[in-house]
Amino acid sequence: MRYYHIMIAGVGGQGNLLLSRIIGDAALSKGLRVRLGETFGAAQRGGSVHSHVRIGKEVYGPLMLEDEADALLALEPLEGLRRGVQYLKEGGLAILNTRKVSSIDVNVGVAEYPSIEEIIESFRKLKARIVYHDFTKIAEEIGSPRLMNVVVLGVFAGIAERELPFTLEDLKTAIRGRVPQRWVELNLRAFDVGYEFSKNYIMK
Repeated sequence: MRYYHIMIAGVGGQGNLLLSRIIGDAALSKGLRVRLGETFGAAQRGGSVHSHVRIGKEVYGPLMLEDEADALLALEPLEGLRRGVQYLKEGGLAILNTRKVSSIDVNVGVAEYPSIEEIIESFRKLKARIVYHDFTKIAEEIGSPRLMNVVVLGVFAGIAERELPFTLEDLKTAIRGRVPQRWVELNLRAFDVGYEFSKNYIMK
């Protein structure tokens, strides 16, 4: 593996930044270089947020090129589609949370929200490998919708396990290092539930 690029897309408050840091820590533990590029904009007001995670033996700039992402973690469907169209390579992996959270431009009428079916079909036209589900619902069942990002991480780790440059345990160690102590066990449970979901998921 020379490079592995991950795009994380969502809206403010969904834990985008935490995921990029966890993945970065896992890669660093393997002696790899990591560069993170993040947009915040109106993140605290529910605006669009996305993170570039570039991993490799030699990586320098923080931003990936178009059609360069090996994987997309879409915490919000429309934001995932926007970044997927721009960055996901042909045959890349998309993990799509189907729970809608309208961003500012949708709320003010600047953008129109397509149906989930249209979003999924758009990913298929990109020839992406797509895993989609309401992962927020799974997180709520575990104990908090705020765990959705880590559920998605667990799903990603399970689906992409053989191609990732780090292990499940590396990710769990990174979770322990990044999450406040009182929330560690709940986040590890969310990760494990996501991982188990991936092992029972049938690509459609």
